[in-house]
Amino acid sequence: MRPGRVAGAFASPVATVAMLPIDEPPLTAELIRSRHGAVLARLRAAAEAAGRDPEAVRLVAVTKGFGSSVVREALAAGLRRFGENRVQEAMAKMSAAPDAEWHLVGRLQANKARPAVRAFAAIHSVDSLELLARLDRIAIEEGRAPRALLQVNVTGEVSKAGFTLDWFVDAVSKPGRLSSTLAALAGVRLAGLMTIGPAGASPDASRRAFATLRRLRDQLEQLSGAALPELSMGMTADAEAAVAEGATLVRIGTAIFGPRPA
Repeated sequence: MRPGRVAGAFASPVATVAMLPIDEPPLTAELIRSRHGAVLARLRAAAEAAGRDPEAVRLVAVTKGFGSSVVREALAAGLRRFGENRVQEAMAKMSAAPDAEWHLVGRLQANKARPAVRAFAAIHSVDSLELLARLDRIAIEEGRAPRALLQVNVTGEVSKAGFTLDWFVDAVSKPGRLSSTLAALAGVRLAGLMTIGPAGASPDASRRAFATLRRLRDQLEQLSGAALPELSMGMTADAEAAVAEGATLVRIGTAIFGPRPA
């Protein structure tokens, strides 16, 4: 069951300060397993509170900044779904976990499109129709069928990539370039939408941002006539708000691996 709609414009974010441990312990399989379990419990509780099936929420463990040794410890802890921000950084780690499911969650440069199609099961950060079409052509050439998500910058923050909110709202309201591009896809499988929540926001402001993405996904489903089951949204600080608004893929790094190495 999809959560109910949340109305209203974005409120002014309430600044929060994330307190990080000064002395981070070694990342052993046991520690990663414990932290991973704690995050899963958070996600399950948030899903149940929203009247959702907890099994519909999946965690993507983001290993940005950590080396292959940490990925191996994570594998020993039972993790099998990983997220990376950069194609090049991911390559060395993939050799340590060739059977894992790898997701690209960071911005993708056009010149890295081919290695991304070859390597990743899902690409969360497609931020232009030109990039989507390029990925589709390469997927056909490579005999691959990665899942793709369109990234929407719902908050309008200049530091964030993605389709602008105004453009996307207009694009899902009527047939046009977006719908025709989606109809032409033959290699890439469009799976849904992705966003990054507002920085330092209150839970209510985060929920409004995530509810906006959900409504856009629903409208795009109606426009395209295709099922778009995935909503990639929520990280360590705003995971519960994302789950309450329908997240199916939650990108978690700090809560599992701690602060990234300097």
